[in-house]
Amino acid sequence: MSEIERIGVSLDKELLSMFDELIAGQGYESRSEAIRDLVRRRLSEERLQNPKAKAVAAVLLVYDHHSTKLTESLIGLQHTHTLDSSRQIISSLHVHLDEHDCLEVIILRGRVGEINKVAEKILSMKGVKLGRVNIVAT
Repeated sequence: MSEIERIGVSLDKELLSMFDELIAGQGYESRSEAIRDLVRRRLSEERLQNPKAKAVAAVLLVYDHHSTKLTESLIGLQHTHTLDSSRQIISSLHVHLDEHDCLEVIILRGRVGEINKVAEKILSMKGVKLGRVNIVAT
C-alpha cells in the first residue's frame, strides 16, 4: 500500500449517524476503510465507462436445462471465446438447482466493450430465464 494521507470530511450529524449505522451493519471496523471502499468503487465505476478498460466479470444465468439446445449453445460459445486470442471466457461453474433449473456462472476477462458483447450474447440466448452481469475494472 502507498503512503497514507489524512484528510478531513465534514458531514451533517444525521448523515454521519446513518453512515455509521450502515457501515456497522456491514462489519467495517472504521469509517476510513468504509470511505476508502466507496472511493475505490466509484473510481472503478468511472473506469468501466471506457470500453477499452480492462475488466473482469461474472455472468450469472438461470435456465431450464431441458430448453432446446441451450446447453449446447452455451458450451459452444464458451469454447469459442476461450480459444480465440482475446480469451474473454476464462472459467465457468455449473450448478443443478432442481430437476429443471441450472445456474451457470461464467467468468470473463478482457476489455469492457468485449466483455459486454459476450455477456449480452449469453443473456439473450433463448431459454435463459434470468441473468445478470457483474463487471469490475481491474
